[in-house]
Amino acid sequence: MVVFDKKRELALILEEKKAQKQTIGFVPTMGALHQGHLKLIEQAKKENDEAVVSIFVNPTQFNNPEDLKNYPRTVDSDIVKLKEVGADILFLPSVEEIYPLNETASEEFDFGALEKVMEGKHRPGHFKGVAQVVSRLFNIVNPEKAYFGEKDFQQLAIIRELVIKMNSPVQIIGCNTVREPDGLAMSSRNMLLTENERAEASKISKALFFIRDHWKEYSAEEIIKKAAKMIEQSGIMQVEYLEIGDAKTLQPVNEWNPSNQIRSFTAVKIGKVRLIDNVPVNNN
Repeated sequence: MVVFDKKRELALILEEKKAQKQTIGFVPTMGALHQGHLKLIEQAKKENDEAVVSIFVNPTQFNNPEDLKNYPRTVDSDIVKLKEVGADILFLPSVEEIYPLNETASEEFDFGALEKVMEGKHRPGHFKGVAQVVSRLFNIVNPEKAYFGEKDFQQLAIIRELVIKMNSPVQIIGCNTVREPDGLAMSSRNMLLTENERAEASKISKALFFIRDHWKEYSAEEIIKKAAKMIEQSGIMQVEYLEIGDAKTLQPVNEWNPSNQIRSFTAVKIGKVRLIDNVPVNNN
């Protein structure tokens, strides 16, 4: 695996590979890699000649400075994992490399209703920061395909819209959420949980699975209340939001329409850690 910290050097190497008709699969990450990330990289390797991974904790997508400060950074162990899974190239830039000090940010994207619900509502400016960094990374790496996990389902929807607004040929590949044996969605933030918090956190996915398995028995309002109560029952966790939304528009669903594809979405605070998850409600 070759490591680059300068975008110009990386771009030159990738241009050479493209000249040789090699395809590029790209997995952008913020590090603290877990099995979910590694699955994305394995798929990128399987479907492309070169698998490029970036590790960059993007400051512009954090609306809470404390969250940015506490975000786990484990570069040395990340590099070991990347080598084990067979990543070809790692891009490890500084903040100044992505956001040059003498350059004003020019990317402004409007995602309309997609960014006004759930994460967009509770983390103002978050998706503008995501779009800003992903658009820059796409312009540097210029991949054929880019891979994102469905755990961040709203982010995936935003990025699909981003490539349309960029008029970019990058194909966005969404990959299934990878879960721990007890159902907890794998997340870099899980390592910040105490032992007791980690044990409680599995109730998040159990509540979403309850919605999936019993949605026909209740109204949307009733089942949301039941699922939220399941999460908050012990008093350790607090539901920030729990919504059932249309899988395409992400807008709230208040009445069941079996012909539409819907998902349940939640963000939960447990101690100082904030976890998100989502689960398909029906299989249409």
